[in-house]
Amino acid sequence: MKAKVLLSLVLLCGCLAAPLARAGDAAPAAPAVPPACELPSYLLTSESQLPKVADAVKAGKPLEILVIGSRSTTIPSSESSSYPARMEAMLKDKLPPSEVVHVSVEIQSKKTAEETAGTFVKLMEAKTPTLVIWQTGTVDAIRAIDPDDFRGAVTEGVTALQKAGADVVLMNLQYSPRTETMISTQPFLDNMRVVAQEHDIPLFDRFAIMRQWNDQGQFDLFNPTRGPELAKQVHDCLGRALAQFVIDAARLEPAQQQN
Repeated sequence: MKAKVLLSLVLLCGCLAAPLARAGDAAPAAPAVPPACELPSYLLTSESQLPKVADAVKAGKPLEILVIGSRSTTIPSSESSSYPARMEAMLKDKLPPSEVVHVSVEIQSKKTAEETAGTFVKLMEAKTPTLVIWQTGTVDAIRAIDPDDFRGAVTEGVTALQKAGADVVLMNLQYSPRTETMISTQPFLDNMRVVAQEHDIPLFDRFAIMRQWNDQGQFDLFNPTRGPELAKQVHDCLGRALAQFVIDAARLEPAQQQN
């Protein structure tokens, strides 16, 4: 029962539940970055690279991105506002007009890293993406999975994705001031960083990014009353940040970007 209560609190604004088959064709265009989305550059910088993304863009091949995550990947009845859709819109805005970008989402609701990783072989055979963004850690933290077991599961999952021929970005837990005293997140954050370093893959530090926004007053993540409105704003900023993160990690030159 406690785990169920925690899970419902951690899912941003209690409104991120609906599955999403494809994020993007109807996604709105991306205007200039709103002040609320601003972040220090160190939160969007990675020494690890995305060579397959870079090769696809340079060759003019379609950029297929698969986001694997939990219910916090989506916004019910507003698919075009979810962060995968906003990321797609931003990538289309930033990359050359001829570049085809598709972002699809695979929801692994309430599954641990181990349970999710067990689906990767078949999933990769079906999807064959250029890049996989794997959002994980929240369910494991809520269920108090042994951190060493968690690290082993993430390692196995990343290995499977890389063997299938994809670039990989790890995305860690979302930050929630309402639950930070109720679950122990640090061991899971630390272990995801270790796995990213061992495999030389980028880690999108969603936890630190959302905490930055909350601490600096861009978003009040403790206040549950704004519901879907707050979720849309946060997702928009996450999508923008993630798109820039991917572009930078792929080391794309300005000439390879639209603007």
